[in-house]
Amino acid sequence: MIDAKDIARKVDTVQELLSVKFGIKRAPLEKMLARAGRRIPKRMQARTRTLIKAQHLAGHPKLAHQIDGQQVAQAYADVTAHLKSIDVADRRKSRLLGLAGVVVFNLLFVIVAFVVWMWWRGYV
Repeated sequence: MIDAKDIARKVDTVQELLSVKFGIKRAPLEKMLARAGRRIPKRMQARTRTLIKAQHLAGHPKLAHQIDGQQVAQAYADVTAHLKSIDVADRRKSRLLGLAGVVVFNLLFVIVAFVVWMWWRGYV
């Protein structure tokens, strides 16, 4: 049987990984998951909710017997493996390249629109 200290340690590890990988301020795991939003796949969100549910149940001695230790361990392993595989530098680089692409596209669009306008008015 899994005890409350073990679940608290696992939740604390997941909170630390969310804080490091996504820059989310430390809060209860449920709020951190909400702040992460779509950056975490739905499957991992469901596994994280398993940890949240286990944490709530572990706080009550009679309800703690309902916790499936194997399911919690599997959810913890899956979530930590996913969060550890995230490369923060690659995410930052991808975001900057995406922003640069949008700026270049908008700049080209404005230049083409200006040239078309000049041609239409007869200046070119």
